[in-house]
Amino acid sequence: MRKLLFGCFGMTFALLTGYENLRAASLEPVSTLGDVVVTASRVEEDIAKVPASVTVLSEEDIRQSTAQTVPELLRNVPGVLVNDITGNGRSYTVDLRGFGETASLNTLVLVDGRRINQADLSGVDWGLIPKERVARIEVIRGGRGGVLYGDNASGGVINIITKTGFGKLNVSGHTAAGSYETYLGDAFVGGTYSNLSFAGSANYRTSDGYRDNSDTTSKDAGLNLSYDVSDRLFLKLNGGYHEDDTSLPGALTKSELDSGISRTSSLNPDDFSDTRDKYIESGFQFFFTDNSFLDLTLSKRERNVDFFSFFDVGEYTGNTEIDTLGLSPQLVLNTDLLGHETNVLFGFDYEKNEEDILNSSIFFGFPNTASYELQKSDYGYYVHADMPLTEALSFSAGIRADRAKFRYKAKTANTSSSNTLDEELYTIGTSYQFADNSSAYVSYSKSFRFPVLDESFNFVTNSIIDDLDAQTSHDIEAGMRLHLGPDLSLNLNLYYIKTMDEIFYDPAFDMFGANVNLDGDTIRQGIEFSFQQYIKEFLIHGSYTYRDTDIDGGRYDGNELPNVPKNQASIGLLTGVFHNLQFGINGVYVGDRRFISDFDNSYSKLEDYFRLDGKLTYIMRNGSAYVAVNNILNEEYSEYGVINFLGEESFYPSPKANVVAGINFKF
Repeated sequence: MRKLLFGCFGMTFALLTGYENLRAASLEPVSTLGDVVVTASRVEEDIAKVPASVTVLSEEDIRQSTAQTVPELLRNVPGVLVNDITGNGRSYTVDLRGFGETASLNTLVLVDGRRINQADLSGVDWGLIPKERVARIEVIRGGRGGVLYGDNASGGVINIITKTGFGKLNVSGHTAAGSYETYLGDAFVGGTYSNLSFAGSANYRTSDGYRDNSDTTSKDAGLNLSYDVSDRLFLKLNGGYHEDDTSLPGALTKSELDSGISRTSSLNPDDFSDTRDKYIESGFQFFFTDNSFLDLTLSKRERNVDFFSFFDVGEYTGNTEIDTLGLSPQLVLNTDLLGHETNVLFGFDYEKNEEDILNSSIFFGFPNTASYELQKSDYGYYVHADMPLTEALSFSAGIRADRAKFRYKAKTANTSSSNTLDEELYTIGTSYQFADNSSAYVSYSKSFRFPVLDESFNFVTNSIIDDLDAQTSHDIEAGMRLHLGPDLSLNLNLYYIKTMDEIFYDPAFDMFGANVNLDGDTIRQGIEFSFQQYIKEFLIHGSYTYRDTDIDGGRYDGNELPNVPKNQASIGLLTGVFHNLQFGINGVYVGDRRFISDFDNSYSKLEDYFRLDGKLTYIMRNGSAYVAVNNILNEEYSEYGVINFLGEESFYPSPKANVVAGINFKF
């Protein structure tokens, strides 16, 4: 495995050092920095002017990828660690900037600008976004998003932009089948009629999963509507529905695997999680001038989850219902300053989450039932400005004031409590475009994370924890984007993040563990590098990420954070050298890392792995057919590992070699 990895990097080095000779042979251009992003400032902005590490996955990138889900698409993005926990494409963690086991609470995920992070410990439900509905993904690493979006953005922001209707009526679809009795199908219809644009989609997926009791079935539907009332007023209405019934195989301990039990086995045959999730969003844009406008968005979401889980010392049955109401007005003003267009954004975000929890548990033979009502109301006010100082030099800055009000009611015990947390954030950065398609940047940001609702709830004792403080981070980064001619691009970023009062689950706290604020600071620093090189009909791309995460002070002083590999790399090749035939291959290396909950660093590390995936696509006039092979080398590894309640190393085995074949069509 390591020889293969070193060979990949050797090839990368050869490509870069031989660039001048190879450049003349290139036939295809590299995409330029003229692309725009909307996530970095909540309005369209040239990537060259963004003082942050940015990656954009286009619709073409998505089509060419070997990935079958949105998280799989992110595996090649520098600075992003993806873990498929159950191996069935349903339960993922996506980590930006090395937040480890709390990654899902420190990575803000948006769909068309609407946050989909849950208000509880479940974090992000990646099953809500079928890959086939996605038109574009924007990844902004670092804490810059804290000022613009508020809570959960300490590691970065991922904005998933869905397909919209345009032009004449167009219909497309996709069907596929693969290993583990996996079947999926989806359909899309979109277009415009008079002043109305529409886009509707439906998706169905079922799979038995790699392991026993890892079957999953999901159904999704979405609709995007927009109506041009006039040249200045635009209305929008979006909605979606998701449901899935998923079995949970649980972990296998080291002793169980050493005894010869199959990696595909499950010792939790009754565990499950069933989800129903729906939302509706409406709003408008009114333009005062060609570039200044008022935008208002109102959203409502309802989510219901039933689940059962068996532990070493008991079992847990639960039902949670979360209702979310959101309101986000913003005023965008564009004006001419020193001969350059300056953008100023004033905004307000309001979100109210109400969660009802009903629990029935048995621990050490003692049954307990409890019912709770938890509520969080969040108010955020912000101002952000992008100001060009010269033709090449851009400056941006922003501030935000955020307040969260928590209310907890234990219905069974007839008790209640409340808490209010306040934070003030700011960001400042500058970008210098020193060539047509090259720029350098430096920035500083302060970000934060408030406790989620059930992070203030102890599931073992069914009790409320109302004394958690907000977590804050200070983020400094600098980077460079280089386009060396039409066929080679390089990106380099360095960052340093200091986090205070980090909220995490401490298994050593009291008898059963609890969510607490870390009594030391967390230092995260690293390097992110990526490249893209065209050579005739070949596109070669790769990335390398180095992370160093240490705890400074307190009980765990000097220790590494769990589930954060120091080294991670990817290498890929795409070619269309044959007529109508396209071949892509992609490899991802993830270094060894501490098991989840091993804050003492007293256990051996979870082993590194190298995963190689390939895809062969035949391009037809009205679609394409493909065959994809995942884990071609049939490597035996585990992406995810934990130290269980009894202190034993436990593994979630990842799938071995598997195949999926499908057909895309469009009219």
